[in-house]
Formats: sequence, C-alpha cells, structure tokens
Amino acid sequence: MPIDYLEVSEARKLPGLRLVLTTGVPGPWGEAAKAVFGVKKIAYAPVRQTAMQVDPALLEWTRQTSAPVAMYEDERPRSGWAEILFLAERLNPESALVPTDARERAWMLGLCHEICGEHGLGWTRRLQLLAGAPAAKQDSLPWKFGGGERAAREAAQSRVLEILELLASELKSTPGDYLMGAELRAVDLYWACFSNLILPLPHEASPMPKFIRGSYGAWDGGCPEALIELRDRVFEQHIGLPQEF
Repeated sequence: MPIDYLEVSEARKLPGLRLVLTTGVPGPWGEAAKAVFGVKKIAYAPVRQTAMQVDPALLEWTRQTSAPVAMYEDERPRSGWAEILFLAERLNPESALVPTDARERAWMLGLCHEICGEHGLGWTRRLQLLAGAPAAKQDSLPWKFGGGERAAREAAQSRVLEILELLASELKSTPGDYLMGAELRAVDLYWACFSNLILPLPHEASPMPKFIRGSYGAWDGGCPEALIELRDRVFEQHIGLPQEF
C-alpha cells in the first residue's frame, strides 16, 4: 500500500519523530532511514517531499530541499545518514545497530561511508545516472550532487566495482551471516537498501516506476552473488517486503 504522507504544514504541528521522504520512488538514502527506524521499532510520521521540486515550506523547516530529513521534537534537522543513524541509536539503544567496541565501530562506520557517503556507492551510482546532464548551473540537481566533478565521473565504474569487491571480501572474511559477523548492523541495512542501484529487487518486492527501474538496472558490472543473498536475507528477515514508497 502507498504511504500516507503528511504535508509539511501538518507535520510541523506534531510532536515526536517526523521523517521527510521522497514520494513514489525507493530512494536508497530514504529507504535506509526507514529501515533503521523500522528495525529499531521507532515510530515516525512520514512527510512528503517531491523529487525535483523545491518546497519553500520544507526548506524553511528542515533547511533542506531534498530527503531524507529526520525531525525530532524541536531539535535540529538531521539529513546525513550518520546523523539519522545516531539519532535512532539514541532513541532506542536496544537492538544496537552500531557496535560498542571502538575499533569495530570505526570499521563499520567506514564501510557505511563506502555505501552512503560522498564518493561511496550511492553517490557514485548517482553520478552515473546523471551522466550527460548539464552541471554548470548552480543549484541544479547535477551541480548539487557533484555532476561537474569530471574525475569522479570518469572513475565511477571502477569505484563502484572497488566498493562491491570490498563488501564481498568483508562478508567472506567474517564468521557469520552479516557483514560484521553474527549480528545485524547498520551496514547490512545500508547495503540492502542501496543494492537496488546495482540489481533492483523484482517488481513484486519493489514496485518502482519503470523509468526508475530502467535507470537503477542499467549497472552492467555485475555483483557478487553472496552480496545479493545477503540483501535478500536482510529484506526478508529484518526490513520486510514489499517496499512501500
């Protein structure tokens, strides 16, 4: 079923957690935020953001024109993946998605950055999806997301392959079913949600628009089977299907 989104004017009046999401598409950063809050059983009110549009009310409230953004009570907006993750850890410390051991935590957050951060999997695949779009105009989508960075565009294919190889090697080397071993961690959720950019879930599991499926599915570099098996396991056992957006 489609998500029943609130408008910004409605959401601003509510207490608790509000999560701004792009409607109609399984954007990986938004899906990952939903997964983090969902696994930790933290309720939130979904708030509408429409792709490719600037909503002045949303900008005034969140200081952002895109999604996701987590708004908790009267606290500052949180739009980065790490900000959202640590908010979730604070709101519900149980079923921790971030390791308590400092070295293990640092390594996991590094892997998360390779998926979610600048020059990571999502960032680089987005560069590929924006290939050919003019990036000179400030505030345009390609300009905002690094489309003008020629070196990054040229290295995109090899960079994605490097990240997939890293994740596959990590999964192979750990004595468990997940990227960090025997326990589900945030990095597993991020990989599951961002894997749509490599090999989209089937239509019945993720009924995304055809043009999005075509773009996401244009990756031609392959993917280690073990990573797809991990993706499917995380969705089936922890996140749930079908995706709703």
